Amino acid sequence: MSRNLFATVMTYAAPSSNYRGESEENRTIMQKITRGSKEHTIISPESMRNALREILALNTPCNRSRLHNEDQLAVEFKEFPNPDKYADDFLFGYMVADPKAVKENKGKPAKRDSVFRMNMAVSLTPYRFNATFHQSPKNAGNSPFQNSANSALLHREVSHTAYQYPFALAQADCETKPDWTRALLKGIAELSNVAGGHARSYYEMSPASIVARLTPSLVAGYDTYGFDEKGGFAELKRINQNDLPGDEFWIGGEIVRKMGEEERAALASQGVKLYENPQRLVADLTDAFLK
Repeated sequence: MSRNLFATVMTYAAPSSNYRGESEENRTIMQKITRGSKEHTIISPESMRNALREILALNTPCNRSRLHNEDQLAVEFKEFPNPDKYADDFLFGYMVADPKAVKENKGKPAKRDSVFRMNMAVSLTPYRFNATFHQSPKNAGNSPFQNSANSALLHREVSHTAYQYPFALAQADCETKPDWTRALLKGIAELSNVAGGHARSYYEMSPASIVARLTPSLVAGYDTYGFDEKGGFAELKRINQNDLPGDEFWIGGEIVRKMGEEERAALASQGVKLYENPQRLVADLTDAFLK
């Protein structure tokens, strides 16, 4: 029976100014959404997927790469997309809208859905209207270039928070390329260098805690944004013989390390796999998913 993998990752909390929107005067704005009645900062799935591409490119063949010296956001493809040849084309999908390229590559699919499904990362802590000030110096003396006539005061929104994001994979979609799928899941377990702050900001997106379900169900069946501000996951109370089957759940990281013995024993009695180390959980979960 084919199974599906659903998971929610919670990161560690740290100061963040990632994923900026349009600036207002000299104030750099973090992008936000409203959750309930409060604003929460977000990080886009596109920025996380780009970081995953760069991780995959270290050990797997990838078609797309970033060009950092262009005057706008730019990428380069080695050739027309080929999901049989390139891991990023296989896992993340693509769309070619250039009619000339499509015509020249007749017989090759011009678009492909993403095998890897991921939603945006949302902060656990509401935005508190924190901001910092920085001074950018004037390029003076014998500098070969001058960005501005004067020193500038920079105003940057910042939030100290953890983020949570869900992802999903279907076993049937991945079985033809198990090595690439394994590399993707290892990349999630060690995810960092997600774009933000013009690549100056270091914020790890790897799991501090993770809740995963390996199931024949076509839906996760639980709140995929279920972590609260303290790192708890209320949906775990639903794991019992009348609701969510415990033998389909894998829970790891900080959430397990903070559990009381009674809760651990109750979850273990339902067949839940509990790991103190989230990277070890992802490795074992990958083996179970791909077998």
